[in-house]
Amino acid sequence: QVQLVESGGGVVQAGGSLRLSCAASGSIFRVEDMGWYRQAPGKQRDLVASITSGGRTNYAESVKGRFTISRDNAKNTVSLQMNSLKPEDAAVYYCHAEISREVGAFAYGYFGQGTQVTVSS
Repeated sequence: QVQLVESGGGVVQAGGSLRLSCAASGSIFRVEDMGWYRQAPGKQRDLVASITSGGRTNYAESVKGRFTISRDNAKNTVSLQMNSLKPEDAAVYYCHAEISREVGAFAYGYFGQGTQVTVSS
């Protein structure tokens, strides 16, 4: 069994900052790419940022320059520092990780349960 547990969501005023964290635990051999997705009401779930095990990052255009993704490979954690938050950043944020559970096994994608981010104008 694999679990991704997020923390750090909440309510913040526009222009403020939040930091989201996510820890992967359970039967894990190797964690490949990790990332964050978000889903606003009535919209699809979109990628916000991702990071490879080697530290290469990728960001959605809408968050470039404001959000920073980082990870700790030894702890199987990923974080998202969100600065200069805008009302349009409000959504449920989901941690995602591609995890292989044993040597030679295919890496499957897992999502956390989500954490709400609310940005007041």
